[in-house]
Amino acid sequence: MRRFILSLLGVGALAVAAIAILPSLISSDWVRAELGRQLSAATGSSIAFNGPVNLSAFPYLAVVAEDVTLSAEAEGITAEFAEVSGSVALSSLWSDRLHIKQIALDRPIIVLKEKAADEAASTADRGNQTGSGDPLPALVAFLERSAIESVSVTSGTFIRRSAEDHEEVVSDVELTLSAPDIDDEFSLSASARVGERSYETSFTISTLRSLLERQPADVTLTAEADPAPAPGLTNFEASGQVTLNANGSYQIRGGEVEAGEQAFSLNALFVPGERARFLVDLEADRLDLTPFMDVAPETSQTEAPAADTAKPANLQFLAGFDADMSINAAALTLGEISASDVSFSAALKDGELAAELGHLEIDAGSLAANVATDVTADEPAFRGRLASKGLDIAKLSALAGQTVPLSGALTIDAGFAFRGLDAEAIRKTVDLAGTIGLRDAAYTLPGIADETMREVKAKKITARIESLAKPLRVAGRLQWRNKPVDVDLQIPAVVTILAGNLSAEGIPLKLQVKMPDANLSLDGKAALAGTYSGKLGFSTADLSAFLAGLGQSGAESIGPLAFNGHVDAGATGVSFQEASISVNSVEGAGSGSVEFTTPLKIMTALNFDELDLAQLAGAQSPALQAKAATGAEPADVPLDLSALRSIDATIKVNAKKLGYGKVFAGPVATSLVVSDGVASLTLPEAPFYGGHVVASLRADSSQSEPSIALKTSISGASAAPLLTDMAGFKHLEGSLKAEFDVTGAGGTSGALAKSLQGNANVGFSDGAIRGIDIANVYNNLVSLMTSGFKQDESKATTFTELGASFAIEGGVARTEDLKLVGPLIRMTGNGAADLAQSTLNFRLEPRLVASLKGQGAEISTDGIGVPVVVEGSFAAPRIYPDLSDLLKNPDAALAKLKDFGLPIDKLPIGDLLNGDGAGAAVKDLLGGTLDKVLKDKAFKQEEQQLSIEEIIGGDPAPKPDEAAVEIPTNEEAAKADAPTEQPANGTEVPSEEADGPMEGFFKQLLR
Repeated sequence: MRRFILSLLGVGALAVAAIAILPSLISSDWVRAELGRQLSAATGSSIAFNGPVNLSAFPYLAVVAEDVTLSAEAEGITAEFAEVSGSVALSSLWSDRLHIKQIALDRPIIVLKEKAADEAASTADRGNQTGSGDPLPALVAFLERSAIESVSVTSGTFIRRSAEDHEEVVSDVELTLSAPDIDDEFSLSASARVGERSYETSFTISTLRSLLERQPADVTLTAEADPAPAPGLTNFEASGQVTLNANGSYQIRGGEVEAGEQAFSLNALFVPGERARFLVDLEADRLDLTPFMDVAPETSQTEAPAADTAKPANLQFLAGFDADMSINAAALTLGEISASDVSFSAALKDGELAAELGHLEIDAGSLAANVATDVTADEPAFRGRLASKGLDIAKLSALAGQTVPLSGALTIDAGFAFRGLDAEAIRKTVDLAGTIGLRDAAYTLPGIADETMREVKAKKITARIESLAKPLRVAGRLQWRNKPVDVDLQIPAVVTILAGNLSAEGIPLKLQVKMPDANLSLDGKAALAGTYSGKLGFSTADLSAFLAGLGQSGAESIGPLAFNGHVDAGATGVSFQEASISVNSVEGAGSGSVEFTTPLKIMTALNFDELDLAQLAGAQSPALQAKAATGAEPADVPLDLSALRSIDATIKVNAKKLGYGKVFAGPVATSLVVSDGVASLTLPEAPFYGGHVVASLRADSSQSEPSIALKTSISGASAAPLLTDMAGFKHLEGSLKAEFDVTGAGGTSGALAKSLQGNANVGFSDGAIRGIDIANVYNNLVSLMTSGFKQDESKATTFTELGASFAIEGGVARTEDLKLVGPLIRMTGNGAADLAQSTLNFRLEPRLVASLKGQGAEISTDGIGVPVVVEGSFAAPRIYPDLSDLLKNPDAALAKLKDFGLPIDKLPIGDLLNGDGAGAAVKDLLGGTLDKVLKDKAFKQEEQQLSIEEIIGGDPAPKPDEAAVEIPTNEEAAKADAPTEQPANGTEVPSEEADGPMEGFFKQLLR
């Protein structure tokens, strides 16, 4: 390029010289050839005049040549000129000073072809040998002997071709240079178009002589680009004093620079050469970077490029030189963000730009960063690192125009990379790797009024980022409610860091929270406003304890709780789908929704394999299990159904098994409806213990005391497993048909049970009463009289029908029409079942048939009746015969024993019991015990029952709790407990069975 400029100057000088001598020559062809030879020899280039050459001498010596070509192979330069013209003053003929009036190049096309690397190196070596590459000294030396009023280029084109045939074109080149005298102002102005961008520049030096004498000279430089090569760089202005140093460099002191709307003080050094170098120090009181962040710079009004042809902004205008720059600003502004004490430095060498932000102080804290890029790239890629010891999160979010419920200090030590110069390109390509930490942080949970509950603290927590393409992972320990909370959070880093509005748009996240009393997992999308959509898992071993720790109540009956499903939650409600739910180990699945209205609106559809309402209500809670283990009576706990008044609910239930405790029906499809404080559950006909059941339950909390109403109809159910599961009652078998209609009200569970009233009809068919065989009692009455009665679960009284109707009042179900019909026996009876205390008290009056071997006429047991008593708890009742009538009416007893076929003719039992003959001695032996008992007015049959053995022994009467248990007095008495076979009618009781005191006494009578 240096030699090309020298060639142009030479062309002008030789053209002037030729003007003086060529007009006298006759041949124009010779003129063209001679001009080409002379200029080629002077410039070292090949110059040819291919068109007409016109010469004139007045008023100036002038030449106009058309179609001129130039070729400088060594420099890789070729040029074509449509027209070259020049003129000099006539005084130049007799003066040693050349006065050029004009040199004009019209429509030049200049092609610069870059050479291969080895060729370029060779050329560079030659250039280093021939000169410094700075054209200004040569120009100054030329101007010492010359004056140039005007040098101009019109409609020029500059083409640069690389070794890979890549082509860059600078078109519409307009240039004007003026240097009238070495002591006058030197000026240069130029304009051109590169691609879709237009440039204009101007350069002035106050006097060239000052430079020659190495004295300061005033210099100004302006440049404009449309559109701007980078945001905020539409125009550039610089001024100052320049000095030529002894080493050929130029020093600028006290300069001023304006770039866009920014103003700097400037000190610079320019070192010319094959690759120029700049050293620049800029100082600014205030630096506003907001214009530089404008992603839509203004374009030319006359020729705006189409969107599809626009090229991305680049930094290639920096590729032709090297530079070192430092910028210091007392204040910096970027949008709403202000900073102070800014220190920035940059180094540009061989197309590689490295910049460092040494310090940036903002309201939220301080930042430091560095970045590097290749400015020769069409779309520059930037790589760097960002560091901060602590940024105040609240202030930082305010600077960004956001409000977040998070406070504390943000620490950053991360590398970054991105491509491009506009915000959209940066967002698409940016990446980040490193650590982001929180120190002394606190997060406020939305929707919680209690300050102690809504604040989550972290002394220090660090997030590591592998890449913005990978999730940001935060794992650490927080403090909530003064308890440790282990957190493992994964958030897509690109969304978290680059999202425009985190408070409105959801953030994809995965969260695992482990607390001492609960676990929580999220896998979905959440927003800072309090919305969430995605999977949710929650579990706790004791919900009531967990809520108590939160200062909440209302779930005292719920222990273990687990939920897993898809949830959509917002400010107005929550819905869930494909959820699995476990409450008190009752597991179900389904979907539903809750609307946060008044009252709360709940709609669900749930499926269960086994729905135990007792377990669901907390009947198997740890507290109740502990009471059961100690045998304590169930506590009379408050019964509060007021929660029903705060909800409207429709809960559809499908269960393979639905029941309470051990009692189940199913499969069942039903709905629980809650409205106006009343909960209703209707159970349609469903399989039930081999039969069917229909039921309806109503719980009402609209009055001052909660109340319930239950209607149930059972048909064909197997009584034994049903009663065992229901009340632990194992003594009744058969097919059950029953109807219940019960209501009650009370503020506690005990009060409710004692208030129950209504009616019930119960019937059993083809069954048995286990624990006693009434027929066997009569067949073995002698053995019974001698050894007492022992309840035997292996024995049973079979029946064809057993039924009763009950009136329920005050929690007690009473009947007067109990009736049993069996193959060997008939019974009637009465009694009561206390539903509140779970106890029984029934008395059954049996009547035998004519033959104990089959159905027959009934035989009245009046006078020797042996009623059957059923009393005690549901789970462990006592069933035993009452023998007191045998002692009250001895004559009738003898007659009935004979009717039964017992061998009383071999026993002087009549004398024994009547007191005649030998009986006097027996009576004396009894010691008056029998008379005393029979005559004791204070004797109460329902409280004292004696066996004959006990009367003979003179033992006090046993209490009812001891009546069914025999207490042997010796080893022989203990042997009497062994079960005996039923004797045949008319036969004696085998002697080996008479091991008790009474049997021994009978043997003495027989002797």
